[in-house]
Amino acid sequence: MTVHVKRAFKYRCYPNGEQAAELSRTFGCVRLVWNRALAARVEAWERRQERVGYGATSAMLTGWKRTEELAFLNEVSCVPLQQALRHLQAAFTNFLTRRAGHPRFKARKRSRDAAEYTRSAFRYREGRLTLAKMAEPLDIRWSRPLPEGAVPSTVTVSRDAAGRWFVSVLCEDPTVRHLPVLDRAVGVDLGVSDLVALSTGEKVRNPGHERRERTRLVRAQRELSRKAAGSANREKARRKVARVHARIADRRRDFLHKLTTRLVRENQTVVVEGLSVRDLLGNRRLSRSIADAGWAELRAMLAYKCVWYGRELVTVDRWFPSSKLCSSCGARRTCLPLHVRTWECACGAVHDRDVNAARNILAAGLAVAACGDGVGPQRSTPGGQSSVKQEVVPPPRSRATARPRG
Repeated sequence: MTVHVKRAFKYRCYPNGEQAAELSRTFGCVRLVWNRALAARVEAWERRQERVGYGATSAMLTGWKRTEELAFLNEVSCVPLQQALRHLQAAFTNFLTRRAGHPRFKARKRSRDAAEYTRSAFRYREGRLTLAKMAEPLDIRWSRPLPEGAVPSTVTVSRDAAGRWFVSVLCEDPTVRHLPVLDRAVGVDLGVSDLVALSTGEKVRNPGHERRERTRLVRAQRELSRKAAGSANREKARRKVARVHARIADRRRDFLHKLTTRLVRENQTVVVEGLSVRDLLGNRRLSRSIADAGWAELRAMLAYKCVWYGRELVTVDRWFPSSKLCSSCGARRTCLPLHVRTWECACGAVHDRDVNAARNILAAGLAVAACGDGVGPQRSTPGGQSSVKQEVVPPPRSRATARPRG
C-alpha cells in the first residue's frame, strides 16, 4: 500500500560569495520581520486585548517596506518574509491550543538561520536549483536522488552554527509504502548505559557520542574562553566548538535512524514507555548522559516511521512500574534502587532489570492495544498507576462513607 507523504530531502550546498551574502541578508530580514510582527501582536494583546492574525501582519509588512528605515526589505525575496509571518501564525495557533509555549523573539547568535521559499520563488530543472534574486543555481551535493517525477513544493535554505549550508527540498515521496504485516511485537526499555533493552533479551549499547568527543570538546571550549569578546579569533574558536557539536549530533542522528528503522522493519507493534525527558534532565548526575542518549529524538523517529510503514506504536503510561514487576508471576517489589541491575523474585525467577522492564512494557502495550485502554500519562494523581496494571486496587473511601472512629 502506497502512502502519500510529504518528505524532506536534505543536502549540503556550497553557495558562492554573492549567493552567501544574499542568503545572509535574507536570514536577517526574516528574523527582523518575525520579531517586529511578534512585538506587534504582543502589544496589541496587552494594550487592547486584540488578536492580530496573519492578514494584519502581512499588511504591516507592506507598510514597513515603504518606510525609509526598512526599505532594505525590498532587496530580498518577499516569499521568505511572508513565510516567516505564516510560521508565526502557526506558532500562535499551537500556543493557543496548548501544544507549544508562547512564541519567542529570535536572536542572531541563538536562533537558527533559515529561509523558506515556496514554488513561486525558486526554479528546479534537471537537478539544478535556482532561488529568487539569484542569477546562478546553487552548488548542491546531491547525495541521493529525489523520487522519480517528484516536484519540489518548498525549499528551505539553512546555515548551522558550524557555518555549514544546507538545502531541504520538500516533495511528495511515492516510494514510501506499508511493509508486509508481521506477527511480531517488541517492548523497548530506554536506558543510559544500554540505549535500549528489548523484550527479546537483546541490548543495544549506548554509543556515547558526546562522551567520545568530550576531550576534543573540552579543549575547544577552553580555547574559546581565552579569546577576547568580539574578536575574529573568538569567532574562529566558536566555529570550532560548533563543529565538534555538529559532529556529535550527526553521529547520534545516524545511529538513531539505523536503530529505529530496524525496529520498525522487524516488528509489527513497537511498545515504548512514555518518559518525560524534560523532567528527567533535571537530574544533575544523569542529565548529560540522558541528553547524549537522544530519547526524545528516538521516540519521534519511531512515531513517523510507524505511520509511514504501517506499523503500530503504543506508548505505555510513564507511571507504570515496569522495573519493579516480575514478568513471570506479576509480583511487585516495593523498592528497587537504580544500582540494582539484577534481582530475584520470590517465585525463583532471576531478572535483568532492563530486559524485565521491556517485557512488562510489551505485556502492558499489548493489553492496551487489545482492550483499547488509554495509553497517555495519568496526571490526575502524582505517582498514579497505569490503567493496564492487572492488580485490583480497592478505591479509597471518601470522608462521607468512612466509618467514624471510636
